[in-house]
Amino acid sequence: MQLTTPDWIVIALYGLTAIAIGLYFARRAGSGADEFFLSGRKLPWWLLGTSMVATTFSTDTPNLIADFVRTGGVAQNWSWWAFLITGMCTVFFYAKLWRRSGALTDIEFYELRYSGRPAAFLRGFRALYLGVFYNVMIIATVTLAATKIGGVLLGLDPLTTVLIAGSVTMLYSATSGLWGVVVTDMLLFVVAMVGSVAAAYFALQQPEVGGLAGLVSNPDLRSTMRFLPDFSNWSVALGIFIIPIAVQWWSAWYPGSEPGGGGYVAQRMLAARNEKESMKATLWFNIAHYGLRPWPWIIVALCSMVVYPELADIQARFPDLNPSLIGNDLAYPAMLVFLPAGLLGLVVASLAAAYMSTISTQLNWGSSYVVNDFYRRFVNPGASDRQLVAMGRMSTVGLMVLGAFIALQLDTAGQGFQILLQIGAGTGLIFLLRWFWYRVNVWSELAGMTISFLVAIYFAWMHTALGFSPLTGWEQLVIGVAVTTVGWLGVTFVTPPASRQTLQRFYDKIRPMGKGWRRVVDTRGFATNDGSITVAFLAWFLGCVLVYAALFGTGYLLYGQTAAAMVSLGVSAGAGIWLFRLLPRLGFSD
Repeated sequence: MQLTTPDWIVIALYGLTAIAIGLYFARRAGSGADEFFLSGRKLPWWLLGTSMVATTFSTDTPNLIADFVRTGGVAQNWSWWAFLITGMCTVFFYAKLWRRSGALTDIEFYELRYSGRPAAFLRGFRALYLGVFYNVMIIATVTLAATKIGGVLLGLDPLTTVLIAGSVTMLYSATSGLWGVVVTDMLLFVVAMVGSVAAAYFALQQPEVGGLAGLVSNPDLRSTMRFLPDFSNWSVALGIFIIPIAVQWWSAWYPGSEPGGGGYVAQRMLAARNEKESMKATLWFNIAHYGLRPWPWIIVALCSMVVYPELADIQARFPDLNPSLIGNDLAYPAMLVFLPAGLLGLVVASLAAAYMSTISTQLNWGSSYVVNDFYRRFVNPGASDRQLVAMGRMSTVGLMVLGAFIALQLDTAGQGFQILLQIGAGTGLIFLLRWFWYRVNVWSELAGMTISFLVAIYFAWMHTALGFSPLTGWEQLVIGVAVTTVGWLGVTFVTPPASRQTLQRFYDKIRPMGKGWRRVVDTRGFATNDGSITVAFLAWFLGCVLVYAALFGTGYLLYGQTAAAMVSLGVSAGAGIWLFRLLPRLGFSD
């Protein structure tokens, strides 16, 4: 696909604007670690929430959706739609607790909640495990998608794409810190949304598709377009819907959907002005991420099944593309070649925006772990702000280089998704309970992390090698969750909790709801204006209803089912009104 002069002008303007924003905030970000990683804790909810939305709108996301729709239908998206339950739980139970902790990173939590050398070890190890290993895997999967898009749209080989995309993103991330990341994310989100809608519109205009009416009436797509799986096929329904809803959302630790909040979501909550802003930011993120954005990607994926029914059709359309890159996730960029001259530049810019928003956040977040929770904690405790910022910029470069290298070794977006999901299987319950149950200790976390990792390694490389029959993804997940949960619970009950002094200090600072601490800490003088658990549970339920009803109401509108759409959107509006009235009763300290 040849870009015209207007295309290049659009791309150049976008790139220059992003870099200019980064350079503008470079001086402010360089004033100290708190500014570089948390923007001085001065950010408003709408900016933080939009930044989280932009981050999750990564280059690999539409590719992953295309993979899901083409292999399992629209219902396959429950693999990630189920994480809304996790997200809304974070909004109403954990957002204010994170902001109340006053930590610089969520990894700093370990030495606030646990005691002694084991807590220090866990903090340092987790900083490198998540900040480097896990983070690099995320960067790699997003960069993999960029290489496929670069190959299809621009004819670039993977190495060239990695060098160009990675270098530009690394430049403004390393100079501007979180200030530049979140402000640039506003621009990136708008551009990315416009691009995805444009891609869906022109996908529908293809003669084979016949517009929206032709798409929804296509008999070959009737089963594919269902919101829910066919429950007559129990094994498929288990993997697509039942396991994600019943098990996955609370048990699996996945970036951006961590039970109890974590990673860059926790970073945004910690950067908020106060507890209420932290909650509102996370609420807006979940509404926009799950309720507003998926349909343009789904429409393109459905159109691709008409235009490219088989992978061989994609290979025939792009004969010079490396065969190792051909997969169902390539269908999304393959549909973009039908865009008219002039608009292609906007869509390429939107995909660049999606890439940069995600990678810049991952780089800043991962660097915060390396600097605050490893370098400052263990290597140079007396480091000056200048040294910390310099180390932050150096680690940003290092993470990008590692991520780019791994990206060149992967094949599909779904492959990366399953690897990350399995590694975190079974650890989610720890992150939910540690705030409310004193018995969870440092050994619980170490056991959960170790066991889940070993189980993932076993399924990835040992299970079939030992002669056993291959297991589906959901079977591996359930087994991993069961083994890991039994393991860390067993370790919890045979090891002592943190010291009473540590538990009391944590309780006084965080003031968690419920009775999980009453046996070991002094609750006298505890501030009762912290909301009720009953109200929090109701808000959690209403938040899920609001978003799911909006998601399916939009789908029904696109499918031409007006009555069902009106009912769904009415339910969404009602849940939203009720939720809005509940917010003042959730309890905030400031």
